[in-house]
Amino acid sequence: MSPTEVFSVTNLAAMPMWLLMIFLPKWKVTRFLIDYKIIPLTLALVYAIYIFIAIKAGGGMDFGSLASVMQLFTAENAVLAGWVHYLAFDLLVGMWMLDQNKTLKIHQLLIAPCLLGTFMLGPIGFLAFMIIKTIKTNQP
Repeated sequence: MSPTEVFSVTNLAAMPMWLLMIFLPKWKVTRFLIDYKIIPLTLALVYAIYIFIAIKAGGGMDFGSLASVMQLFTAENAVLAGWVHYLAFDLLVGMWMLDQNKTLKIHQLLIAPCLLGTFMLGPIGFLAFMIIKTIKTNQP
């Protein structure tokens, strides 16, 4: 598969998981996928493959300066690996939020925007969840 095709496949793998987490978070299929981290583990495998390919093609990875990191993201395989990294970790954060909510019991109408925010803007959705969690746990 070409990197372009892998990009499409990984996006298609992540999207249904987000939809399940937002709209059907308590469904047994959703819970199974969350409990066993099926999609993030699959994405982690793809990530490992493309990081290996990127390192093999371009040598080591230098994260010591912004210019060095920008250079890394000029290689197609490295960009693909970076994108899959985001997909996997954002999903893990969303899954963690739903796991936390088993005990917090925050209404789904408040959790859904946090999940959508995590899906679209990563840390902003996480921040929103943490604010809601803090308010919920600090109430008398």
